Amino acid sequence: METATFGSGCFWGTEAAFRATKGVVSTSVGYMGGHFENPSYLDVLSRITGHAEVCQVDYDPNVVSYAELLEVFWRIHDPTSLNRQGADRGEQYRSVIFCHTSEQIQTATQSRDDLSRSGKYEKEIVTEIQPASEYWLATDDHQQYFEKKQKARPV
Repeated sequence: METATFGSGCFWGTEAAFRATKGVVSTSVGYMGGHFENPSYLDVLSRITGHAEVCQVDYDPNVVSYAELLEVFWRIHDPTSLNRQGADRGEQYRSVIFCHTSEQIQTATQSRDDLSRSGKYEKEIVTEIQPASEYWLATDDHQQYFEKKQKARPV
């Protein structure tokens, strides 16, 4: 089992995309990359913590590679949008890859550089690539948010 951490806007959608990926064993959402101890959702939303909303992914590398997870990451958001995804604005919604190993840093950097050279985007890719730091788990109501909402719908 290995771990990967991605920020690509609101963590609810990010988590839903990774949960649907074969080889992903578990996911959780939380906060990383800031300077504030044990931040709450409202702390992060207030833009005082420096954290990004992230999805942490535990995956089986025998089933899905880190490079394949990066393909999901690039596909589910606009990596040229600085501190914004859709209507969500602020540094907590930034495009960021938090790497847990030196191999992840190399793979993520190569993937970003290849995508930049591909010509897919007219604007520059602004995705940050950083070493993973302390991960703060969001509260239960944020975990698997879309799945919970789907189950709560009347038939």
